[in-house]
Amino acid sequence: MNILHITSSVRGNDSESTRVTNQIVEKLLAANPGATVTRRDFGANPHPLLDGAAVGALFTPVDKRTVEQAARVALDDALIAEAQAADVIVLGAPMYNFSMPVQLKGWFDAIARAGVTFRYTETGPEGLLKNKKVYVATSRGGVYPAEADPQVPQMRALLNFLGLTDHTFIYSSGMAMGPEAVSKGQAAANEAIVAALA
Repeated sequence: MNILHITSSVRGNDSESTRVTNQIVEKLLAANPGATVTRRDFGANPHPLLDGAAVGALFTPVDKRTVEQAARVALDDALIAEAQAADVIVLGAPMYNFSMPVQLKGWFDAIARAGVTFRYTETGPEGLLKNKKVYVATSRGGVYPAEADPQVPQMRALLNFLGLTDHTFIYSSGMAMGPEAVSKGQAAANEAIVAALA
């Protein structure tokens, strides 16, 4: 089993989403001796964001790219290769201002490449990152009912678009609502981890 472990919190060791992803990876390793883990901490080491230079490099034919353009595309290529090689992807996705961190959106921007991780067909787009399990640990300061969650629908749409349709979300809610709410939210997340990996 190849596990891709991605965290995106800027809070380092104080991150709740990272705590949850660590627990998920530990349980996966315990159940799958010999599994390999590739780790990316985009909170500590952000991937370059999609900008004009990156788009220019991507749309320049390979044999016409400058050294700088080739190097920029290679950074995205490395993330794509990791996603393709993974059997399981574990994502840490704290909620920042009702959305995922820009660091995590940067990962989606890097790996979403037409003809590689998705393609357009006569019946619509088809995701090519298939047959993978995804666990998403999302922490948030408040408590959001499913029908009013501002973050998760976008993440589901992105995952589904890439073919990552087998995803489980684990929530740590109420992290900014005081000690009692934090304890309750963490306990709920811990129970969800056990249930998801039973």
